[in-house]
Order: sequence, then C-alpha cells, then structure tokens
Amino acid sequence: MLPSFFIAHGAPLLAVEKNEYTDFLNQMSKDLPRPKAIVLFSAHWESNHQKVSEVKEYSTIYDFGGFDPALYTIKYPAKGDQQISEDIKNLFKANDVPYEVESSRGLDHGAWVVLRLLYPNADIPVIAMSVNPKLPPADQYKIGKSLSALRANDVLIIASGGTSHNLRALKWADNDQVDQWALEFEDWLAHHLHTWDIESLFKYNSLAPYAEYSVPPYGNEHFIPLFYAMGAADDVKKASLLHRSFRYGNLAHSVWQFG
Repeated sequence: MLPSFFIAHGAPLLAVEKNEYTDFLNQMSKDLPRPKAIVLFSAHWESNHQKVSEVKEYSTIYDFGGFDPALYTIKYPAKGDQQISEDIKNLFKANDVPYEVESSRGLDHGAWVVLRLLYPNADIPVIAMSVNPKLPPADQYKIGKSLSALRANDVLIIASGGTSHNLRALKWADNDQVDQWALEFEDWLAHHLHTWDIESLFKYNSLAPYAEYSVPPYGNEHFIPLFYAMGAADDVKKASLLHRSFRYGNLAHSVWQFG
C-alpha cells in the first residue's frame, strides 16, 4: 500500500532551479513504487465544494507573475484517468462527502511544479482535487480519509501546499538565516504530527507558537492540505518527516510521509 504525502511546492522558481530540495524530490519518486495514478490536492485550487477533475489531458496554468520568463514556457501535459475519477466519486458517495465534477481546469503551479520534479515525463495519470480553507480541519481530514482505500490500488495521494508559508514575511535576498519563529512553529508541528495528535493539530492556529506568522489568516489554504494527506493514512496513523529545509528566511520546504 502506497503512503500519502504532504509536499511543499515552494515558490514557482523551483521549477527551474537545482538545489537541495529539487534534488530530494527528483530522487524521491525513484525510491517509490511506480503509482498507477496520482490524486493531488493543490493549495492553489480553492473551492467551497470539493471538486474532482475529469480531464482527458491537462493544460498548464501559470498562476503567478513577475518570475523568470522560462517558467511560462513549461508544459506538463499529464492525462487524467476516468476510472480513478469514478472511484473517487464512489468513495465520496459512500462517505457522504459532497463533490462536484470539473472537466476543463488545467494544473496550477501547486500541482505541476511538484509533479514535474517527481515525474518529469508527465506519464502518470493525474486526478486534480480542490481544497476548501473554510472547512473545519476535521472535515478536511475526513475528505482525505474517505480516499484511503485508493492507496491499496497503487494510487499515490499527494497534498501540495506549505507549512510555514507567509508571502509578506519572505526575505528574497536572504537564503541563509532561518527565522526563529518559523523553526519553532515547524518543531511544534513535527512533534504533534509524529504523535498523530490531531486534537492539537486541528487547533494549530491557537496552540502552535507563531502560528499567526507561519499560517497567516490570509494564507491558510497552503497549510490545510496537510489534513487531507493525513486523513488518507488514518488507517495507519504514522507520520515521517522525509525532508525539511527553508528558503527566503522562513519558507518551509517540507515533505511529510503518512502511512
């Protein structure tokens, strides 16, 4: 059974950079069994209702501005998988999770940056999924949990976002010194993930040190994919930190494996 993952997608520049984190993601897929398909929740697809993609071949969305022009030439023409989309809908129905089908939206950079680093040939089917930052964490966890059976069918579940992700606090010229508040938040998070303390994790915004900096009220959509990934491994309840590094003073590049 494949694990589920939370993977930070960082800044769009990761798509054209070579560094410690990109090297890790390049190698990560080589260490995993090849999945039949990938179900990916992206922080950059927000919706008040859970969306399930039914797309034959995805376009590439450039949902950012002001970066290296090379970014806007990148294509990631992954195909969908009608059967896996149907399986997801059936699991949602069985678990009383309301959903809507999306048949035209492409892959945003929260999806294609991660996918391209893991599987550069775009040769594994993808089912894109939205996230809802307005839901209580317990409901986000439930959505992930309802899909846990897919893992037994060689389907890889990835949630893409960022744990410490405060765009207004980034120091674009500083790549060496990590802000203490980001470290303390990430250490708190790691402790409660390792112990699968979902009661505390669901209250991260009031219990975690410096939560208001790491997960600002305007940016919780990057943090909450974590709960979708955790829920998908509720049957095992095991968390492992595979990678953690920082860019721009406080932007966490973290990869968590669940299951």
